This record gives sequence, structure tokens and C-alpha cells, in this order.
Amino acid sequence: MNSPLIRIGVFYDGNYFLKISDYYYFQHERKARISLEGLHEFIRHQVAEDEDADVRLCQITEPHFFRGRLSATEAREKDRLFHDRLLDDILMNMSIQTHYMPLKTRDGRLQEKGVDVWLALEALELALTKHLDVVVLIAGDSDYVPLIKKLNTVGTRAMLLSWDFKYTDFKGENRVTRPSQLLLETVNYAVAMNEVIDNPVSKYEPLVDELFVNTPEPSTYPNVATPRPAYVPTAAGPEGSIGVSTIKNLKNGYGFVVMPPNNLFFSYADMADGQDFNELHEGDWVEFTVGRNHRNEDCARNVRKVEAPTEGEEYDNEPEPESAETEQV
Repeated sequence: MNSPLIRIGVFYDGNYFLKISDYYYFQHERKARISLEGLHEFIRHQVAEDEDADVRLCQITEPHFFRGRLSATEAREKDRLFHDRLLDDILMNMSIQTHYMPLKTRDGRLQEKGVDVWLALEALELALTKHLDVVVLIAGDSDYVPLIKKLNTVGTRAMLLSWDFKYTDFKGENRVTRPSQLLLETVNYAVAMNEVIDNPVSKYEPLVDELFVNTPEPSTYPNVATPRPAYVPTAAGPEGSIGVSTIKNLKNGYGFVVMPPNNLFFSYADMADGQDFNELHEGDWVEFTVGRNHRNEDCARNVRKVEAPTEGEEYDNEPEPESAETEQV
């Protein structure tokens, strides 16, 4: 089928991609999540360069996202329902087709099984039936090597977007993300995204900036008034009660709210709808719901930033309007 159009299929290993997005949000100096729209624009330009084609003729026609997923009951128990729905909304708004498989529990741990096989089968079928010229993988596992070899036999080129980084998480454990060397050697076009992003003189500089969701600089955040001495947090109330206090300290992805006698732990997953953990600062006033964690200890849930209360002023507990950033993953 002869056509000047370069048809691109983008296939996400969802678990891999979300780890990448978390890294840039919580660990990297950019402190921002990956923008799917920006990533797709980068892919089009990268394919145009590697294929020596006009970027206007390089179009993503088949974007697909594969991931293991909790059941509705498990997601509710783990407070993941909102986050899963938000991800679905983002993918839907980008016209990215989702493919989910149930997560399985083995030896007390959730495991993702069969996702890579499903991705490979779908990519090969679409390469044949939709006449894809380039298949772009956002993955890092050597399990995809047979797919690349098979794509080559049908005349479809393969591009790999991969990341190589390491960091120490909030538990003090070393985390490493690195692509398979065999996978890098097998694909037609290998793009080391961490090098592209961290290169200060990158020829892709405008495209690199657009890879991330825009967030305001800390200097643009509204100042939070110094609390009056008369307002002193009391001990945490019963589970389900509403509390108002200040943030004692923040780490990579978690923090503590001042609430004698032990202070209350919360993480980025405990933020209220429409609230952004990355916009919090030590000393900020927050409203929260007292909850219980898996160790049956008090913790803060549904955390949202509020104005500092003043002495004699009635505090408004009405929730803020829900607003989700559709480009934040």
C-alpha cells in the first residue's frame, strides 16, 4: 500500500510509563509529570527525522496503553478508584485505546501477568492490518525482542523510547530503571529519553519542555498567612473526623501533618480530588480526614490546601470544586 503518510503506532507498557512519570514528578529536578500530548508530538518529530520525512506526514494513527489493573473492590480498599478513573479520563481525551488485565495476587504481592504478550500480539496484528510503518514502544523489557524481529519481517520499523536512571526512594531503598541491552540492539531506532531530556543544549529543547505538564514556579504560589498563636491543633479526632493543621515536613512523595501526639502521615495518593502534592510546602495549612492505614495507625486522607484560619473566624469546610489536570499522568 503506497502512501506518503508515515503511519505510527504507539504502544505503552503502562506500568513502565507510570514509573517514568512518577520519577520526573517526585525525584527529578523538573518536578512535573509527563504530558502525553507533548510525548506524542516528540514522537512525530523523532520519526520524521529518522525516516527522513516531513513531520506533517508523520501521524500517530494507533495509540494503545496496556496495564494490569486492580478490581473495583480492591481499588476502593486501596483508595485507588479516583486515580484509576483520572488516568482513564486522560487516556480517553487523548484517544488512546486502553487494554487492561486483572492484577493477580501471589505470595501476598500483586503481580502483572500477560500484559507484555497482549501488547506484542496487538502491535503485530495492527502492523499488518493497519499497515503501520513505525511501531513505537514505550517499554524496557527484553520480552519485546521477538516482537521487534517479527515486525521487521513484515517491513515495519521499530522505535524504542527508553529511560535509564536510578534514585533512592523515601524508604532508603535504591531504585533502578534501565532498558534491556538486547532490546536496544534489536530495534531500528533507539531513543535514550533521559539523555534527550537532561541535555542542556538539546536540539529538541522546545519539544523537551513540552514533554512535561506545565506547573507554576514556587514563587508564584500564594503566600500562606502566619497562623495566629491562639489556633493550636488538638489531638487527632476519631476516624472520619475532619481536621485542620499545618504540614510539619515533606519528603519525596509523602509528608506529615502536625497533629499531637504523633503527627499524621500522608502520601501523594492521599490528596483530595483536584489537589496536587507538588504544590504543598512545609508550613502550609491543610484540611484532611482522619483515616487508618494498613498498620491500623492514624493517618491523613483527602488532604487539601486551605487558607490559614484566623482567630474568631468561622472555618469553611465546603470542598473546593473538582478540577483535574487532563495532561497530568
